[in-house]
Amino acid sequence: MEDIIKLHDKKFRIMIPAAKIDEAVAAVACRINEDYRDKPTPLFVGVLNGSFMFMSDLIKKIEFNNELSFVKLASYEGTCSTGCVKNLIGLNNSIEGRHVIIVEDIVDTGESIEHMIGELKSHNPASIEVCTLFFKPDSYRKQLPIKYRAMEIGNEFIVGYGLDYDQLGRSLKDIYVVTE
Repeated sequence: MEDIIKLHDKKFRIMIPAAKIDEAVAAVACRINEDYRDKPTPLFVGVLNGSFMFMSDLIKKIEFNNELSFVKLASYEGTCSTGCVKNLIGLNNSIEGRHVIIVEDIVDTGESIEHMIGELKSHNPASIEVCTLFFKPDSYRKQLPIKYRAMEIGNEFIVGYGLDYDQLGRSLKDIYVVTE
């Protein structure tokens, strides 16, 4: 583990070590286990690319039968949200009457998650909840509840554990914050 790394033109330092991330994932999985253990085969929908590491670790801690699917949305360029959400890969599973848990890497302004929930609601699920590794309460501009928040952070730009800076840094096991 390096304390300082360089990705493209920016330097980053460790903000959250892997062990703390694992504790937060375990805690949010415990809450989901309590809420969904008696529901008929909930569907976890991971939002690619950023959620892949979180989804993998989360699902290993889930103690009930479930199904997995993925969608791909895009709203970032560099370190900023574009404010425009693009659907890139759609959902193949029928979700009518199903309990759906959206798994996100980070909820920032809420544009992407609001867009996704709107799309999913049109397919008549029994329920939709959001589970995010990181939630930025100071950036969030929507009214939709984010029930499962593993960690809250400020407005820092972070990479690692699935999150990237122009496609670099996703494979880092720790979370790094930009320093310059």
